[in-house]
Amino acid sequence: MARPRQISDDAIVAAAQEVFLEQGFSATTAAIARRAGVSEGTLFNRFASKEDLFVAAIGLDAQARFHTELLEVVGTGEVRRNLERLLLNMLGQAADLVPKLMVMFSRGHDPSHNPILMRLGDPMQVAARNIATYLEAEARLGRLRPLDAEVTALSIVGALSHYVHREQMMPGQGSGLEAGRFVRGLMDLLWPGMAP
Repeated sequence: MARPRQISDDAIVAAAQEVFLEQGFSATTAAIARRAGVSEGTLFNRFASKEDLFVAAIGLDAQARFHTELLEVVGTGEVRRNLERLLLNMLGQAADLVPKLMVMFSRGHDPSHNPILMRLGDPMQVAARNIATYLEAEARLGRLRPLDAEVTALSIVGALSHYVHREQMMPGQGSGLEAGRFVRGLMDLLWPGMAP
């Protein structure tokens, strides 16, 4: 009879996340195993490679949750309020995601040197595609004017990216602008071109 697992995969991933954030991708699986309180063999029984463990530690599953949330609100509530709420959620997730992406990009931006990039895709492009899908659905329902959803979504993601870059990647040098105020101001600017 096999022994029950003493530590969950989530606990291993949490330990890996800490070690990768501290040491970058060069962190050893031995260091991760020590932090998790397991053997390296246990790591490789649960994750086929260091890259698989890294992908789990990056945790881009928030992208899928965001897409689901967008689709759930199509046709409900006020479109502007839905967008504001979802954009604030994106900014909150970015606070957690940006340090992980920085570790990922520390391996380089060329997929031939950093194959993890090919596995994870482009989170910004995925976010823009998800927002465009939502905008198109609302426009079909007549809740938004006909618009170029792709351009609108890229504009939104670009503005959010700049905000995240200023506020989270340059501590102390950002604008100090509160996220809610930023999102409301962005929607004040964009909404007249989107409203039905």
